[in-house]
Amino acid sequence: MTTGWDATPYVELSRAQWSDLRKNTPLTLTEDELKELRGLDDPIDLTEVTDIYLPLTRLLNLHFTGARQRGAAVSTFLGAAPRPTPYILGIAGSVAVGKSTTARLLHTLLARWPEHPRVDLVTTDSFLYPNALLTTRGIMQRKGFPESYDRRALVRFVAAVKAGAPEVSAPVYSHLEYDIVPGATQVVRRPDILIVEGLNVLQPAPPTALAVNDYFDFSIYVDAKTEHIRHWYVDRFHKLRRTAFEDPRSYFKHLSELSQEEATAFAKNVWRDINERNLLENIAPTRGRAGLVLHKGPDHAVRRVRLRRT
Repeated sequence: MTTGWDATPYVELSRAQWSDLRKNTPLTLTEDELKELRGLDDPIDLTEVTDIYLPLTRLLNLHFTGARQRGAAVSTFLGAAPRPTPYILGIAGSVAVGKSTTARLLHTLLARWPEHPRVDLVTTDSFLYPNALLTTRGIMQRKGFPESYDRRALVRFVAAVKAGAPEVSAPVYSHLEYDIVPGATQVVRRPDILIVEGLNVLQPAPPTALAVNDYFDFSIYVDAKTEHIRHWYVDRFHKLRRTAFEDPRSYFKHLSELSQEEATAFAKNVWRDINERNLLENIAPTRGRAGLVLHKGPDHAVRRVRLRRT
């Protein structure tokens, strides 16, 4: 562990050092539950949960308690009755890096702490513009880039949750149909914790505007080397071809009919022209804005953790 003063706001910890910070945090997840939470191409096991995610939930629980205490102090200063506001946690990272698994795991684990049993998870996919609008604007091939999201709607949603609105609705995105579901909504009702997961949640706002991360109490960036993420992306693509893409309702049904070689070439091209470009131009540059960075090795296991000290 880094000691003393240095120029970086982060302290970097090895996997073993981080695991030691679990203290007495109990494992409340079973193997069967983990199978339901695990991503299609993410080999996470209970050892990873114990070594990485239990210390993380302990940190977040302490941070949640501190945020509630700060809120109560402000209420006392104002002479008002304390009114707890939802704690907002942002999770960012590349396509295929495993951030969705991280979000689902934290959603489940955090809800098992008695201090914050009501935890909701919203993904920024729900705030993508519908395909018809992306097509009209000529940016369908830039789906996932910052301009493909209704950022104002996302900010309004998170701001309303943070302000304690009794009920706030978000659109619903279908990965099967690769589009927003008309008329469908996800309703959030004053959670203790709201997790917001997505590619661009740490993007800075334009001048004079607010960014969604301005409302975050804490943020996590899931990181890995680009070549490792590329390998995971191609591997996941092949698994999807054998599963979800075979569904007749799937937007990508035609891709299930490609040969192995054609599918590999297609996936590599998509990665190079879209996902890697988005990662390098828009996503990776926001890593330094995160409160904590989980850095994965080639086997998807977290090798080291960087925690912002201030």
